[in-house]
Amino acid sequence: MADKNIDELTYKEASQELERIIRALESGDLELEQSLESYTRGVALVKSLRERLDHAEQQVKILVKDMDGSDALVAGEAAATENTLSI
Repeated sequence: MADKNIDELTYKEASQELERIIRALESGDLELEQSLESYTRGVALVKSLRERLDHAEQQVKILVKDMDGSDALVAGEAAATENTLSI
């Protein structure tokens, strides 16, 4: 699945691949080159997942209405915005 374009992955596939990458990096069994490739792929996955969540949040805001039909935004907790992969 790592060869598949990130944009072709479902949200679930992308998050599962990110979990596998994190486990592989944490194991310490990868060669330097593999670690760098995995880290780069992980950062791209994080960015894609964050963008998808932002888009979904915008859709939810559009769909949520208060009783008289006007738009009502529901308070929520913002996602982290740093562009780093935490392992």
